[in-house]
Amino acid sequence: MAELIGPRLYSCCNCRNHVSLHDDIISKAFQGRNGRAFLFSHAMNVVTGPKEDRHLMTGLHTVADVYCGDCREVLGWKYEKAYEASQKYKEGKFILEKSKIVRENW
Repeated sequence: MAELIGPRLYSCCNCRNHVSLHDDIISKAFQGRNGRAFLFSHAMNVVTGPKEDRHLMTGLHTVADVYCGDCREVLGWKYEKAYEASQKYKEGKFILEKSKIVRENW
């Protein structure tokens, strides 16, 4: 009997709460606070903190930290606003740090 395979997911490293789909990765070439990070078009089962302006490697952005919806582990941030035209594509997207997420159903 064949097993049903669900979508490839990423989960919180702390509690295994599903936080994003592999298919929602836009880029793996990003830098987080603690190393490599992925840019996702969507995230699920997360909550965002207050918005704040931060000077990142690519300039000034308004961002909000992203927390796991279950255990409140900080997973990355959400780009709320980009001030440079070349960075506008990041608005509404999520950075999830590679060290904070694990693969499921691979």
